[in-house]
Amino acid sequence: MGLAGIRAMVFDVFGTVVDWRTSIAREAQAFFARHQRQDLDPFAFADAWRALYSPAMEAVRNGSRPFVPLDILHRENLETILPTFGFETSALPSQELDALTLAWHRLDPWPDSVAGLRRLKSRLIIAPLSNGNVRLMIDMAKRADLPWDAILGAEVAQAYKPQPRAYLRTAEILMLDPEEICMVAAHNDDLRAAQSCGMRTAFVARPMEHGPGQTTDLVADGQWDIDVPDFGALADSMGL
Repeated sequence: MGLAGIRAMVFDVFGTVVDWRTSIAREAQAFFARHQRQDLDPFAFADAWRALYSPAMEAVRNGSRPFVPLDILHRENLETILPTFGFETSALPSQELDALTLAWHRLDPWPDSVAGLRRLKSRLIIAPLSNGNVRLMIDMAKRADLPWDAILGAEVAQAYKPQPRAYLRTAEILMLDPEEICMVAAHNDDLRAAQSCGMRTAFVARPMEHGPGQTTDLVADGQWDIDVPDFGALADSMGL
């Protein structure tokens, strides 16, 4: 089908638009310093927290618990991993746990993200299609200057990717057919799910998302419409 007829691009956010690992490690380092635990590895903390991300959502996907926003899952996951780093959760003020949970609202964009999004926005509707909740997406966008046309969060669809409803409900809200929308992600599984819903697909390589030892999603492994190294090249591919 090529690129003709694309009217909107929707984006995975964690890992594709923003560098969650470095950002969470920065916040963890500050937390460790406040508690005189500079011996701890902030990147290991970020990885451990992120490792619970998909398993926590799976309980919602399979219907074993009702839909809850990602902020709640992040808080629960935080309380799970803190003891493994030597912190007694019950001994920490609730306000401090709240503040650390909101670290996910303060993630830094990849260096090419903002400029590339601005170029794409000149002709296309651009919006997040993320598992993050609406307030998380708003706070992140305001802090990182992400120029979205719309802020969509998982609670709008009441579904977490890769459930089809997450993609199809986004198309409904934008009043577009799925084939008029291009899903942009650094994760092949996300693109596979979007493609199965009729969306066009763009793979953007983020080989440092999980750090120097990353072994997954280093290259496109599907028949995606676009395969580029960054958002600048993505805009180039659209003639922008």
